[in-house]
Amino acid sequence: MPGPAVDVPAPSESDTNRSARRRRWDADRTPADRAVLDRDAAAFLKQSVSTPCLTSIVGAEGSWLIGTDGTRYLDMHGNSAHQIGYGHPRLVAALQEQVATLPFVPRRFTSDVTAEFAESLIAHAPPGLERVLLTTGGSDAVELALKIARVATGRHKTLSFWDSFHGAGFGASSVGGEQLFRSGPLSPLLPGAEHVPPFGCRGDLFGPGHRADEPHLPSCGVALARLVDYTLRVQGDVAAVVAEPMRAVPTPAPPGFWQAVRASCDATGTLLVFDEIPTGLGRTGAFSASEHEGVVPDLLVWGKGLGGAAVPVAAVLARAELDVAEDWALGHYTHEKNPLTARAGLTTIAIIDDEGLVTRARDAGAVFEAGLRSIARDHDVVADVRGRGLFLGMELHDTDAAEAVLYACLRRGLSFKTTMGNVLTLAPPLTVSDDELTFALETLDAAFRALVR
Repeated sequence: MPGPAVDVPAPSESDTNRSARRRRWDADRTPADRAVLDRDAAAFLKQSVSTPCLTSIVGAEGSWLIGTDGTRYLDMHGNSAHQIGYGHPRLVAALQEQVATLPFVPRRFTSDVTAEFAESLIAHAPPGLERVLLTTGGSDAVELALKIARVATGRHKTLSFWDSFHGAGFGASSVGGEQLFRSGPLSPLLPGAEHVPPFGCRGDLFGPGHRADEPHLPSCGVALARLVDYTLRVQGDVAAVVAEPMRAVPTPAPPGFWQAVRASCDATGTLLVFDEIPTGLGRTGAFSASEHEGVVPDLLVWGKGLGGAAVPVAAVLARAELDVAEDWALGHYTHEKNPLTARAGLTTIAIIDDEGLVTRARDAGAVFEAGLRSIARDHDVVADVRGRGLFLGMELHDTDAAEAVLYACLRRGLSFKTTMGNVLTLAPPLTVSDDELTFALETLDAAFRALVR
């Protein structure tokens, strides 16, 4: 029997899917598209932010998705998994060769490509992170990091941030801070999961706040860092602080915030875990998002784009001193050392390196951000433009306007997602061309102009 009814959860890092605009969008699907959507709806269990599906896709190439009805969508959503774009020829060739030669090894075995992948991850990680475990998804990698922290510290408590997302497993949902994944019928979760408010200078709960284009104040982030420090000290037995170095809203941390938290962790024997599943692998203009902060975590999680938008693979990297669970099964996964997923990750990293995609994200992101700011100056509904590299957001004063812009852009062939109800989150492939970014800016501008009609 179903449980008692619960209120609709608060906005999260995903779009709404029950509005009148969504119903109008659904009503406009072509017969061929509708047929696929109906089959999907009949077969899959429904869950928030995944159903109903927007449309059905028959192809993906470069920066573009191709709908069943022939519509092409410049994809600035991609679940933050398409750093190298869709169907990269080099990745396709590598996977074809790997599946023909060694597609799988059972647990207890390894392969040359698996070891090489681990070595590449270590070489690209911040200094001092010298051990790896692999999974097929970021949520599982976060769970591994939590287990490592428990074994290494002998503690079980965590401290993380409200409004954060770290995955859908019970451990990952416990350290996450979104009502959508942790409240109502989904609770109770793990004990000892403490939270503090999220960082962010606009709408700062502990100060006057300011937009991203305004100078930081000396006090930015100080009160929240003190709250983190106080919580760690008053608890005295927290195993790990778990956080995104840059929030996927997106929101960069205030200057000096992570240095202060790092010092608090060191003073209290707490491990610092950075979740870079959406923000790592070059997306922010640095291979590791932590590089912007001048802080090295004790554990680092990468995922999403690691499989080149083709194969699911994620990794947790740790300091060598945390290799302390030899007698325990942290993540006894069937595909832990799968050569096919390893080949995908190894080739994706090589493409990012060889094509200079980290630099591309930094340089193209600066130009794209300037274009977004130009649009913002023409439309009072835009409250802020922020982010780093090719992970940018436009915060609107009005959630209804944000949804209107979203559907106006989708109808014009531009796909992105709204976050927290009012932030247009724009994360294109790092391979995106200048012309494609121009198309995105022109489409966004047209959608904003349509608001006033």
